[in-house]
Amino acid sequence: MFHLVSLSPIHPFTLSLNSSYLLINNLRFHYLNWGGHGQPVVLLHGLASNARIWDLVAPHLIKNFRVFALDQRNHGLTDPAEDGFDFETITRDLFAFLETMNLERPILVGHSWGASTVLAYAASRAVGPFAPAGIVLVDGGLFAMKDVPGFTWEKAEVMLRPPELDGMPVEDFRARMQDFLPAGLYSEQIARIILANFRIDEDEKLYRRLPIPKHMQIARAIYEKQTFELFGRVRCPILLCPAQETPRDERGAQFLQLKQDGAARAAQINSRVRAHWFENTIHDVPLQRPAELAEAIQQFITTEINPHG
Repeated sequence: MFHLVSLSPIHPFTLSLNSSYLLINNLRFHYLNWGGHGQPVVLLHGLASNARIWDLVAPHLIKNFRVFALDQRNHGLTDPAEDGFDFETITRDLFAFLETMNLERPILVGHSWGASTVLAYAASRAVGPFAPAGIVLVDGGLFAMKDVPGFTWEKAEVMLRPPELDGMPVEDFRARMQDFLPAGLYSEQIARIILANFRIDEDEKLYRRLPIPKHMQIARAIYEKQTFELFGRVRCPILLCPAQETPRDERGAQFLQLKQDGAARAAQINSRVRAHWFENTIHDVPLQRPAELAEAIQQFITTEINPHG
C-alpha cells in the first residue's frame, strides 16, 4: 500500500538533513529527516506553512532523538490534493506516515493547524504501537472557534482569509517580510523558510502552494473542530506552548484571553496537561524561539514521558 519513493540530501547548511518522499493515500508526501538517535520526534507545520519551519528547531533535538518533519497534503513539496482537508483524512495521513516509517511511540509536535492535527490524532489513537507517547501543541489547538459567542463562520471566513499574493514579485514579498517580522528576526535563512510556502516562476513571481479555496476548506475544519472534547480523549502527556505578545488592539486582547482560558480549561479536563508560555513571542514560535522551544520539548520528554530514562 505504501512504499519509499526517493531519498536525496538537501540544504547544505544542515549536513545531516535529507529530503525524502513516501507514497501515502495516493499522494506523494514529502518529509525531512534530520537523523539522530533515540525516540522519534515528528514535527508538523501549520496552515499554509511547510516542514522547513522546523529548520531552526530540529538541530537542537537530534542529539537525543530521531527527528522528522512532514509536509502535510498540498503543502510544501507534498503533492496537491483535490480534497481530504478534514481532520479525519489528515490524521489518516499522519498514521500512514508513522506506520510506513515504523515510528513507534512517537512524540508529536504540531504548530498552529499542526497542533490541532496532533491533538485530533492523539484523541483517535490512544492505543497501539503508533499511538503517541506525548504531544506538544505549539500556539495552536487551544480554543474552539465555533464556541466563541457571536463568532459565526461568516465572521471567521473574513478574518481567516489570507491576502492575495499570487503574482507578487519575490523582492516585493521580501520587503513585506522585513516590515512584518519583529525587529532583528529577518535573515536569509528565515526568508528561505517562508518562501518555501510558494512556487516561484521564471519571472521571479511567487504563487501559493496552497490555493486560497483549499486554505479556506482547512480553515472551516479548524472552525468546526470540538477542541475540548478531544482533550478529554487524549491518554498521553500534553505540553502546551502558547505564544504571548502584548496585545496591540482589542481583538488581540480577546485572542490572548481565549488562549489563556483555553489553556486553563484544557488543564481542568486533562490532568496530564502542562504549559510553557513563550513571552513576547509571535505566532511563529519555531522561527523566533527555536532553542527555547527545543529545550521545552526536551524537558517535557524527560520529566513527563520518560521520567526514569
